[in-house]
Amino acid sequence: MSASPRWHLAQLNIGRVRAPMTDPLMAGFAAELEPVNALADSAPGFVWRLQTEAGDATAIRPYDDDTILINMSVWETVEALRAYVYRTHHAEVMRQREKWFERLETYFIALWWVPAGTIPTVLEAKQRLDHLRQQGDSPYAFSFKKVFPPPTELSEVVTISNKTADPA
Repeated sequence: MSASPRWHLAQLNIGRVRAPMTDPLMAGFAAELEPVNALADSAPGFVWRLQTEAGDATAIRPYDDDTILINMSVWETVEALRAYVYRTHHAEVMRQREKWFERLETYFIALWWVPAGTIPTVLEAKQRLDHLRQQGDSPYAFSFKKVFPPPTELSEVVTISNKTADPA
């Protein structure tokens, strides 16, 4: 489902690590961070991703549970994100995720449309995921299982926070 040039797709995904990032158990995941992030940065349709000065988001812990890592990005279209997630080296790495992450029994990915040029905040992303978990797929927050088209009017977008707020 292509977005109009006025809309981009935001995504949040979370995971609960099995050990601290410095633990040898996480070495394989840590070794893949830089190449997988570089792959995203150069992928067709990539717009933005959450990162610290270190180049990834592993130090950003917005949940009370320090074992939860987050990843956020913005893409031009659902197809661009889907191609990166499922048809690149990223897919090979994620096939190994159970080595590094516990299985979550609920949604761990949320997607939503943002006006082009908007960078979502971590708070907004958390609220979108919470909404998806409580209400299921909707135009407000959805999963790859039931993708919704971008809004036809800006007035259809319900924003939670100011787009200029600090993303962390």
